[in-house]
Amino acid sequence: MADAGMLRFHVPEPEVRPGGTPDFSNVTIPKAGSVPRPEIDVDPRTIRDMAFSIIRVLNRAGEAVGPWAGLLSDEELLEGLRNMMTLRTFDARMQMAQRQGKTSFYMQHLGEEAVSCAFRKALAPGDMNFPTYRQAGLLIADGYPMVTMMNQIYSNEADPLKGRQLPIMYSSKEHGFFSISGNLATQYIQAVGWAMASAISNDSRIAAAWIGDGSTAESDFHSALVFASTYKAPVILNVVNNQWAISTFQGIARGGSGTFAARGLGFGIPALRVDGNDYLAVHAVAKWAAERARANLGPTLVEYVTYRAGAHSSSDDPSAYRPKAESDAWPLGDPVIRLKNHLIHKGAWSEERHTQAEAEILETVIAAQKEAESHGTLHAGGKPSTRDMFEGVYAEMPPHLRRQRQQAGV
Repeated sequence: MADAGMLRFHVPEPEVRPGGTPDFSNVTIPKAGSVPRPEIDVDPRTIRDMAFSIIRVLNRAGEAVGPWAGLLSDEELLEGLRNMMTLRTFDARMQMAQRQGKTSFYMQHLGEEAVSCAFRKALAPGDMNFPTYRQAGLLIADGYPMVTMMNQIYSNEADPLKGRQLPIMYSSKEHGFFSISGNLATQYIQAVGWAMASAISNDSRIAAAWIGDGSTAESDFHSALVFASTYKAPVILNVVNNQWAISTFQGIARGGSGTFAARGLGFGIPALRVDGNDYLAVHAVAKWAAERARANLGPTLVEYVTYRAGAHSSSDDPSAYRPKAESDAWPLGDPVIRLKNHLIHKGAWSEERHTQAEAEILETVIAAQKEAESHGTLHAGGKPSTRDMFEGVYAEMPPHLRRQRQQAGV
């Protein structure tokens, strides 16, 4: 019989605190190529175990193995490598710009580049992403101009959003990138609603919802799963598990479900976990989920197991809540290095060419930065017009806004 004594309140704790030795012994990593690739019309009940495994393609030797391999050519892989390297270099320059006072805020993608860069290549033109603030790779991989991204970060006179958004909260309908919301989890229900509308109108476009591990604790996440499951919405429900919210480890939001992917099982949604630092695996799983959505088979929930190597944002100091060397101990490695090694193993790349590419990309990013800064930065140069604050809000401007604009003299 259970002890009927005093009740005790349980608060989950991370394995290691600052000053301790990083420990990822609780992360079970299956052998690359060991997880099967089911047919897209599989009965979700028969693949429940995939919500607790990790789909991997690249092994420790840099080889692509197993049933999820073989979908990308060398040229496509080289493009993916370059996209990830570009995003990493872009990040470094913009983080530096924030420290120099040229923008008020920035958020890096360090260690997570494969998730968004590979995913974008699995979509078709017209598909819509509802991203969080750490999926700029969706834009980089789709050829969105870096200068335009920087203009938005600087909120200068060429900012396409006219200074109305927080830096890094991009928006581009043409590139399938819905406006980022600072209120976390709202994009999940928006993505499902957009996907439902696409199906109602007999369109061919699908949606992709994005959320971080911490935000899955929000009610919007669960509401989205109800509607996606009930109406078989053509949507990919992405959960980026980078181990840490701004200061709390993933166990707080995960609860007792074991994995974030397992959340989909109770809704009858196929749920997969994938190595988020494996470009080939991310692309293969995203392609599988996209094919399901286009075939009217409904949603798929995908958990990307990765690690946030940098700070949560330029306002965060991760050394206050995790060991400084923890990112170096992450067992799934660095996505850029892993894809580089794979291409070298295939004979399609070399260390010398990689070093050359790093220099070329840095030169390109610096040139874009100089062009953007010629339009102004946070404390210098051109700014959006005050008039822009009144424009593009209503189809017909209401009288009180017309009065305010006249008072402002714009």
